[in-house]
Amino acid sequence: MRVYKWGIQPQKWGIQPQKWGIQPKSRIDEWDFPPNKSTMGKTLDVARDRAFDQTATVLPAEMARGVYMRNAPSLAALKLMHLMIATAGGRMADDVRHEMRLADIRKIDGMDNHTRASLTPLFAELAAAVLTHDDPEKRVVTIGGLLDEARIDYRHEVSGDLLVSWTFRSMFRRMAAESNHWAILDRQTVFHLGSKYSVLLFQHIASFKEYDHITGKTFTVPELRAVFGIPEGKIKRFADLNRDVLTPAIAEINQLSRLTLTATPNKIGRTVASVTIAWEEKPLEGKRSTKAELDRPKVGRKARRDGTAETVARAFPASGGIEFDQHWRDLKRAAGCNMDNTMIADKFRAWCAGKGLALDARNIEQAFSSFCTKVGRV
Repeated sequence: MRVYKWGIQPQKWGIQPQKWGIQPKSRIDEWDFPPNKSTMGKTLDVARDRAFDQTATVLPAEMARGVYMRNAPSLAALKLMHLMIATAGGRMADDVRHEMRLADIRKIDGMDNHTRASLTPLFAELAAAVLTHDDPEKRVVTIGGLLDEARIDYRHEVSGDLLVSWTFRSMFRRMAAESNHWAILDRQTVFHLGSKYSVLLFQHIASFKEYDHITGKTFTVPELRAVFGIPEGKIKRFADLNRDVLTPAIAEINQLSRLTLTATPNKIGRTVASVTIAWEEKPLEGKRSTKAELDRPKVGRKARRDGTAETVARAFPASGGIEFDQHWRDLKRAAGCNMDNTMIADKFRAWCAGKGLALDARNIEQAFSSFCTKVGRV
């Protein structure tokens, strides 16, 4: 029997609903009204208390520990998701339309280059992502998504006044409303992390920080792959997972967050069956070093993390030829190019401008050599 608005079951009373204009609900598990306040959890209270805190985002633990079954979002989409939840704050469980302006998005370090063209596919990713959360205490698995609808109003795009709005899906709203555990994430850390694996692991671990007695968690290898949103059939070997995903993510989190993580493989025979990830709060001096790193330019960050020496890329001359620059002449000659030194410089600068490549980019020497190879002998 179909359930109609206001809880009416017309067939029970012999009523033909279409004849009387009664419309069925699209889904019986969608909310027509805000959730009962008596079911509200503590997470929303925490989010409301931090409404004016621009340094941290309150994320329901169920969301932080959620496992993306299909279409795991990219790094850029995850950062947009965190900004959306932070903007909604204590109203994240309300069935309302949230909004923010492009100018506000661009104020976030790491999101300052967004346009309508770049935001559109990110919202598409968030709409397509499927999330599952298993609650062992309630013995309930919830499957759903985050984004119901997003709109980008670009009527005043010429003046840079672009309005972004969205509504959350019922699964996320119900999860937020009933949540009693949360993760408080430092926004500067989230927006500076350079890998989606780092973001997913960081939000998962941060959701346990409210428990003083929990300082570690053991993941089976399949659980760890799920946390990272790795599709079935990808990165099959643990050696590859450890080298390409787990170790870089932990190194980046240790460099850019208030936490220090360590990972210990647990073997059965010669096979790694699980990994225990432990964490601890950094001492004051360690937090100061992290803050200093976050405030520094991103250039050279990986080298500082790896402990390797930084090399400053040589910039291509902004004007004139390369007649008196032995370095660029040698690269041109090695590429087998005999074009005039001034002409090749002008053409290369024009090519860089068309590609949006800065003349002091880290790969500028490689780009110049490739360009000279294509030009060849004239």
